[in-house]
Amino acid sequence: MQIPEERLRQITERFAELEARMASGQLEGEAFVQASRDYSELEPVAKAASEVQAMREEIAGLTEMLADPEMKAMAEDELDHLRKALPQAEHALAIAMLPKDEADQRPAMLEIRAGTGGDEAALFAGDLFRMYERFASENGWKVEPVSMNASDAGGFKEIVANVTGQGVFAKLKWESGVHRVQRVPVTESGGRIHTSAATVAVLPEPTEVDVQINDNDLKIDIYRASGAGGQHVNTTDSAVRITHLPSGLVVIQQDERSQHKNRAKAMQVLRARLYEKMREEAQGEEAAARRAMVGSGDRSERIRTYNFPQGRVTDHRIGLTLHKLDEVLAGTALGEVVDALTAEDEAKRLAAMGE
Repeated sequence: MQIPEERLRQITERFAELEARMASGQLEGEAFVQASRDYSELEPVAKAASEVQAMREEIAGLTEMLADPEMKAMAEDELDHLRKALPQAEHALAIAMLPKDEADQRPAMLEIRAGTGGDEAALFAGDLFRMYERFASENGWKVEPVSMNASDAGGFKEIVANVTGQGVFAKLKWESGVHRVQRVPVTESGGRIHTSAATVAVLPEPTEVDVQINDNDLKIDIYRASGAGGQHVNTTDSAVRITHLPSGLVVIQQDERSQHKNRAKAMQVLRARLYEKMREEAQGEEAAARRAMVGSGDRSERIRTYNFPQGRVTDHRIGLTLHKLDEVLAGTALGEVVDALTAEDEAKRLAAMGE
C-alpha cells in the first residue's frame, strides 16, 4: 500500500508539533498526560513515515545518477536494493497507521469456565489457566486469581484472574471463545477419546473513571460462604453477591475471609463486565464487522481444538494448525498462534481500507 506524500508530511509535522509541546515545559496535569499519550502513540508511526520518506528521496536521487555513466552501475545496485525494501517499509507504515483499540494496552480480566465434559472439562480448564500463567510469565505479566471454584477431580469449574502488564489485552483478546480438547481422560479405562470444552472470556479492565457505578443501582447480598476455603469460610457471613440492577449482571465472590475484600473483588469483576458491555454498545456495527474478520470474539464460538492423539492445535478462525501441542500448553508456543491471529487481523483491516 503506497502512502501519499501529503499524508507522510502531516504525520511528521504532527509529531514535530508534539515534540515541541512536550519540550516547552508549559504542559501540566491532564494536558501533559494527554500529550504524553499522543506522543507515545504517534512515535512509531512517525519513525516508520520518516523511513519511507528517506527511502523515497534516496530512490529519487539515485535515479538521477543513472544518467552519469561513471555512477550508473553503483546507482543500479542501490536502486535494486531500495526498490525491494520500500514496499516492506510502506507495509510496516500502513500497519502502524491502522486505528488502535485504546483497550489494547490495558490489563485484562481472564475468565475460564468448564463446559461440556464433566470432570474432564474442569481438568482442561485447569490446563488452560496454567497455559495462560506461563504465557504471562513469558511476556513479563503478572497473574492474580480473583475467584475460583475448584473441581473435586482437579482443575476448575470456574476461575477468574486479573492479568496485568504491558499490552495484555492486545494479545489475550484473541482467546475469547470455546476451546475444545480431544484426549483420553485419566478416568477412562477403555482408552476411548473424549471431547470436552472450556469457555474463555477476556475483558479489558477499566478504571473507576471509565465505569462509574451508582450505589443505588446495586443490590448487595451478604451470606455465609460454602465449599472449600479453610476453617473460617463457613463460619462468617463473608460471601458477597452483587446484582447490577440496570444491566442484570450478577457477580458472586466468596474466596476471601474478609467481606470487604470479597466486595472489592466482586466490584472489580463487575466493572470489567460493564466496561465490555459499554464498549460493545458504543462500537456497534463497526465492532461487529471487525470481530467478524477474525472470529466473532463471542464466547459461544468454537475457536480452537487441542488434539492430544495427534499432538496438534488448530485455530479454526484462520485455519492454522501447529503440531506443537505440548509447547502451546506450556505457553512457549502460544505466541505463534497469537501473532498469526494479529497478522491476519491487520491484513484484513488493510484490505478493508483499500476497498
